[in-house]
Amino acid sequence: MGLDNVKHIVLVLSGKGGVGKSSITTQLALSLSLAGRSVGILDIDLTGPSIPRLLGIEDAKIKQAPGGWLPVQVHPSQLLPQVVDAPQPNENTATPRNEGVDHSTLLASKTDSVDLHPQSVGALYAISLGLLLPSRSSAVVWRGPKKTAMVRQFLTDVLWPSLDYLLIDTPPGTSDEHISLAETLLQQTSTPIPHRSPQLAGAVIVTTPQAVAVSDVRKELSFCRKVGIGVLGVVENMSGYVCECCGKETNLFGKGGGEVMAREFDVEFLGAVPVDRQWGTLVEEGKRPRYGEDVTKDDGDDDDDDDDDDDDEMVMNDKETEVRRGDEGAGKELSAQLEVGLLVDKYRSCSLCTTFEKITSQVIGLVENGHANGT
Repeated sequence: MGLDNVKHIVLVLSGKGGVGKSSITTQLALSLSLAGRSVGILDIDLTGPSIPRLLGIEDAKIKQAPGGWLPVQVHPSQLLPQVVDAPQPNENTATPRNEGVDHSTLLASKTDSVDLHPQSVGALYAISLGLLLPSRSSAVVWRGPKKTAMVRQFLTDVLWPSLDYLLIDTPPGTSDEHISLAETLLQQTSTPIPHRSPQLAGAVIVTTPQAVAVSDVRKELSFCRKVGIGVLGVVENMSGYVCECCGKETNLFGKGGGEVMAREFDVEFLGAVPVDRQWGTLVEEGKRPRYGEDVTKDDGDDDDDDDDDDDDEMVMNDKETEVRRGDEGAGKELSAQLEVGLLVDKYRSCSLCTTFEKITSQVIGLVENGHANGT
């Protein structure tokens, strides 16, 4: 069965480690789901599987069924509820880089314009070697032949439901896993189907702006051309950081390296993805992104303010105290309501959701029209 139920296969590749392939894969999957597509993620980064942690499914286990493995369902196809009260940023809050746009007001307009009404989303599934390991810290110490066999088993023995897209998250480099992946995919998807875009749609290449990263990622583009895999485009990750408080942008790792490389190889530049602290908080702690708050403020710095509040409360009458406590209770109840929900639901409140909405729209257009470079 293997890939029979999959319409489009997209590889997420990079010749460099640490550029954020798994994060890009996860956000691309969430954005495709929000676009109404059914999506699967196949994590073949065997020695560093991050997908279960990013999706919040580390406690799930892969189940065996007649004929193969069943992927873990992250969420079913459903109608997402309306966001109770989306956190409104203040006028000084910023969102990811957008050329020629005032960062101090961009996030406010983004939050106002995003569709927070009930929204139909596609199902999301995932499978990873991380779901077969005893714990997050378990090491995978395998030689090449065993890695190759595992990659082929993932490609042939997983019983995927009907999927619009299968995203394959890969390890860095161009070695055993990549060669095995390319050979198996090209064998299984080589039969053309009339009037349909190819099943192996192509690859999304991930880099960061630094020259050393771009230099290594160029090798991945060359690898794709050598093995006959089309390139959908390049994403420049970690492309700037916009402060959540003041709106000032800092290019932590430089700027524009991915776009220059895309022009060199005559492939699409899909977009630049900045660093967003709130995305990290979402996947690590499950908290809905919030902007416009003083993120540098330490709870320990509030002692003096707390003392002043205590003095104020001493002169308040009982009725005022009761009103204040009621307001605090309502605030806590609202905060609790905002934290309830699926990852894909909370992701709608993340500033990167808009960035990936544009990237995803380009990917869908390229894939469904069969326009990957090199195919």
